[in-house]
Amino acid sequence: MSDNIQTVTVLSKTTWTPNLFSFTVSRPDSFKFTAGQFVRLGVNPSQLKYYKQQTEANGKTSDAALNEDIFRAYSIVSSPFDEVLEFFSIVIPDGAFTSQLQHLEVGDELLLNTMPFGFLTLARYQKPLPKDLWLLATGTGLAPFLSMLQDLQTWEDYEHIILAYSARSIEELAYIDKIESLQEDFGSLVENPAKLIFIPIVTREPVEGALTERLPKLLLDGTLQERAGIALDIDSTHVMLCGNPDMVEDTKEALKTLGLVMNRRGEGNIAVENYW
Repeated sequence: MSDNIQTVTVLSKTTWTPNLFSFTVSRPDSFKFTAGQFVRLGVNPSQLKYYKQQTEANGKTSDAALNEDIFRAYSIVSSPFDEVLEFFSIVIPDGAFTSQLQHLEVGDELLLNTMPFGFLTLARYQKPLPKDLWLLATGTGLAPFLSMLQDLQTWEDYEHIILAYSARSIEELAYIDKIESLQEDFGSLVENPAKLIFIPIVTREPVEGALTERLPKLLLDGTLQERAGIALDIDSTHVMLCGNPDMVEDTKEALKTLGLVMNRRGEGNIAVENYW
């Protein structure tokens, strides 16, 4: 096993919907990451309690295909300063990884590659200087933004933080209680904190207080900016996108249409995560 691979233990699991769940694992003492980064998590299905129980019940050994380490990329939900690591996962029915991971139980062991990856971090922004931070997410793309919003530096550096979080149904809008407590739990710990503006979006059912269209349309017709009370400005706006690849691509193009530019070599407005 690589020196970078360490075994971690599942400490808790939260099921949001039949296809969405979160879980926490122990954090190796030496593991460090920057808010917004992702890691590679591994599972050997045959070692999960679920499959061990199935094997015992059936009186036969498990499928050989289940006795292999499978790794996938996962953004970290936790703050870089948390004692545990939290992850947010979707279940892909035929997915080699998530179809197994959904059977996680407290006490199960996973593999963690302790080399963090990704450049969806606030440090990438050199110009424009921090003022307005737009975090645009669908589904589990919320994860890196929750990590950033649990880092006090984020609250110190910006004047406004707009979190627009889109899901198909109200049940799929996970972490709402956590989002609604972020300003008090983290903003209150710094002087002159940013103001957090949370905009929920539910696309497949009417929900009071939530917008209903896809992010690109909401940007192009100005609805999102109007709800936030903040304009998009090439000289003061940082925008981060994470989530469904179609959303990321379409929203990126919408933002470019509105005059914003991709962030390259530290300059520009738009940053995206492409590990999907």
